[in-house]
Amino acid sequence: MTIGRGIIDIVVNLKTARVYSEGRLPTDAAFQSKTNQTEAARQGVELDEYVAMMDAAGIERSLLVAARCGDMRMRGSVEIPYDYVHEACLAFPDRFSGAAGIDPTKGMKGLYELEHAVKELGFVAAHWYPHWFGIAPDQAQIYPYYAKCCELGIPIMLQVGHNLVYQRDRRLPSVGRPITLDQVAIDFPELMIVGIHLGVPWTDEMISMAYKHENIFIGGDAYAPRYWPPQMVHFANTYGREKFLFGTDWPVVDPVKAVQQVDELAFRPESWQRIMRDNALNLFKLPGRGGV
Repeated sequence: MTIGRGIIDIVVNLKTARVYSEGRLPTDAAFQSKTNQTEAARQGVELDEYVAMMDAAGIERSLLVAARCGDMRMRGSVEIPYDYVHEACLAFPDRFSGAAGIDPTKGMKGLYELEHAVKELGFVAAHWYPHWFGIAPDQAQIYPYYAKCCELGIPIMLQVGHNLVYQRDRRLPSVGRPITLDQVAIDFPELMIVGIHLGVPWTDEMISMAYKHENIFIGGDAYAPRYWPPQMVHFANTYGREKFLFGTDWPVVDPVKAVQQVDELAFRPESWQRIMRDNALNLFKLPGRGGV
């Protein structure tokens, strides 16, 4: 089944009323205001409502993230249980696929959970926030998870670039400079790495990593497309069209507005097809590729 234009959104946060009521949101009101989130989005949008938004945007499938935001032994840390995302995928199997959040402080337990998410729940990717744990992408604590992703044959998405203040009483350091992916790609050439959030403000550094390493890709999420840096738009539209993937990081970016703004950038048809659909289908081995 192809909905509208068949777009794939690689980063969507599960933010339902249940998630809101249980206090599982990692951001406070100040961050939500800074990112212009609507009042309705702040308190949660039910899955059928979000699917309607996807339809309006021409988005066929979204990758739902079971996010893990910090060591759960610390105040202010939250996580979305894998089961919540799995339930959403079961309810809308043609519209959602799961991405398993990683908490490196869980050690072997976290590795077992990741394997369960992929083998038993059908998740198609891992997802990691380095800044929530104060661990740079090239540090030893995360390497076992890279190895597990290689073993499972799944990509890992991780935030690169700076991070904003998500909670005013807990400010996190920006540990994810794109250049730290250099050693990771060298040590794990089999690992498909997606640097999400564009690498801002080090976007040239992010482009250089994707250009250098065949296993590094860029996720164009968390920033409205009209604000994508010009050099990133050029990369995605020309020599980097096979290395760039569309995403929103909903509720940070509205999906309908995001697709409209991509259209305003007037990508070449072959580039649009790559960045809005084909790259994601192939990288995450999603239904719809090669007639699957």
